[in-house]
Amino acid sequence: MKSSAVLLVNCPDQKGVVARIADFIYRHNGNILFADEHGDAELNLFLMRIEFDSTDLDFPLTDFSRHFDPVAREMRMNYQIADMSYRPRLIILVSKYDHCLVDLLYRHQSGELKCEIPLIISNHEDNRPVADFYRVPYVTVAVTKDSKSQAEQQILKLLAERNPDFIVLARYMQILSNEFVEQYPYRIINIHHSFLPAFIGARPYHQAFARGVKLIGATSHYVTDVLDDGPIIEQDVVRISHRDTIEKLIEKGRDLEKVVLSRAVRWHIENRVLIYGNKTVVFH
Repeated sequence: MKSSAVLLVNCPDQKGVVARIADFIYRHNGNILFADEHGDAELNLFLMRIEFDSTDLDFPLTDFSRHFDPVAREMRMNYQIADMSYRPRLIILVSKYDHCLVDLLYRHQSGELKCEIPLIISNHEDNRPVADFYRVPYVTVAVTKDSKSQAEQQILKLLAERNPDFIVLARYMQILSNEFVEQYPYRIINIHHSFLPAFIGARPYHQAFARGVKLIGATSHYVTDVLDDGPIIEQDVVRISHRDTIEKLIEKGRDLEKVVLSRAVRWHIENRVLIYGNKTVVFH
């Protein structure tokens, strides 16, 4: 059975980068399947995603760094290598709204999201029936104004026990502390129900309605220590009109939220996202 790997690279833009990578893969009996690249002229930065057949490599993929490091040093590369047969472990945090959770679980069950979901954590009991239907363990950690710190410590303990590769906030309506976020840098994906950077924070649909906008959107991004300001992975919009009530805005927005979040999660799983600065390049 054939296997593949993905190499994500960023380095100063210079002649010969693609040739050096292709030559390395060729000399070690790999075969390039897909190659996508992007150059940022302003920053003189080159970014690339290469997926290659690793079945006949003349060394184990676990030894990739030992063989590739001389090339990386020569070209001043930062890089990541990923075995595409590996199914990353995803833990979902959710509150009461179920639309994003249900969509993720359905896509996981159907095979679209090639990952493992060992646990769902919530601050409410509302979504336990959904978790039970999809046979995913569900733990409730109540959060109050006075118990937020203790609740976070309990969640971090649950995460440590299950060792997730990344976390998804599927409309988890709590702001995570900087200490929490720092333990999973660029490994927490959030869905925000507006077209960022517009309408950050709480009740964005109400803000949009009050402003009389003609488009509403949803944004999936990595969580950082600045609220709703992390690198954006995916966004989408839908047109609205003056006839739409707040309830109608919320209804239209929920359709966007689940699609935008599922795309971001899939692209993260498939190692299609390269982060640089506070931006991303997503190789579709």
